[in-house]
Amino acid sequence: MIGERLLRARKAAGLSMQALADQVGVSATMINKYEKGKSTPGSKALIQLSKALGVSSEYFFRPAQVQLEGVEYRKRASTPQKLLNRIEADVLDQAERWQILADLYPHFPLPDFAQPLGLPANVASLDEVDAVAYGVRDAWALGRNPIPDLIDVLEARGILVILTGVDDLNKFDGLQASVAGKPFIVVSSHWPGDRQRFTLAHELGHLILHGRLGAGVDEEKACDRFASAFLLPESGLRQQFGEQRHNLEARELYLLKHEYGISMAACLYRAADLGIIDEGLRKRAFIRFRQKGWHKEEPGEPYPAEASQLFSQLIYRALGEEIISESKAAELLKMPLMQFHRERNLEPLDAVVGQ
Repeated sequence: MIGERLLRARKAAGLSMQALADQVGVSATMINKYEKGKSTPGSKALIQLSKALGVSSEYFFRPAQVQLEGVEYRKRASTPQKLLNRIEADVLDQAERWQILADLYPHFPLPDFAQPLGLPANVASLDEVDAVAYGVRDAWALGRNPIPDLIDVLEARGILVILTGVDDLNKFDGLQASVAGKPFIVVSSHWPGDRQRFTLAHELGHLILHGRLGAGVDEEKACDRFASAFLLPESGLRQQFGEQRHNLEARELYLLKHEYGISMAACLYRAADLGIIDEGLRKRAFIRFRQKGWHKEEPGEPYPAEASQLFSQLIYRALGEEIISESKAAELLKMPLMQFHRERNLEPLDAVVGQ
């Protein structure tokens, strides 16, 4: 048990055996023996390992084990394997804490994900994907207005969202998996909100469209189309842009981005998909984007990043219902007990920070 957890924590920290050994004060050979279960670290070594890896000592003895099933990365060709290892280790740790919390509840207060009823069984073209996206909106009573908090919408339907802070190199495009039959979508906490939201909607597209697409329909393109239609319905775009345009102002795209939480580039693609602008205008617009560097970072204030409060909320709910103890709550939140106690009681954290 200790060996597997040590390996996972080391990968999550992005440390080689030698780098970890240097911090702990043992040899790389000994770290290798720990990981393979050929030797067990003593209490002093465990404390040093915990400090070096940023985990509690209890982490190494945690009984629950989870497996990520059906892992689907949306990664770039340049994404290094070392980064993917760190992301997967971080996701495993967060998913495992989710599972521990769920097992502690007599009746876990989250629904299981279920496919919305009434969706088309067969999708023969990209244009037909829009109807599926609108069908999901209708089933979830979202109307056609902007969705202010997409993470909250997904979690309310049994799709858990994990935000990982591992990817600070902008090399990772998202991950979808399931744990104990419950779907997870993973996005980076470093991304601006519009990128988070498009990835979340894209991954939702995979969950919804899988098994519905005709043989000639590319699933990745279909999920991009689903994300665009789900985040920016046709009625909203036509209300802002009109039926047909021969030119679009950059400021129009910027304002639409901040109203619907979808990038300026995605707004352009959506306008072309719906025939509001022709392909020539779309290409010219993207040439301008590239000339100005907007293909890498769009101008103006970024759309605010989203966050999930659900895990913390359910921990405090379990604490209030006396399902878990304060020490267990602190452990699940990976927080020192004294700091958790102060946060629980809404006390200033200055004393903790100064220690």
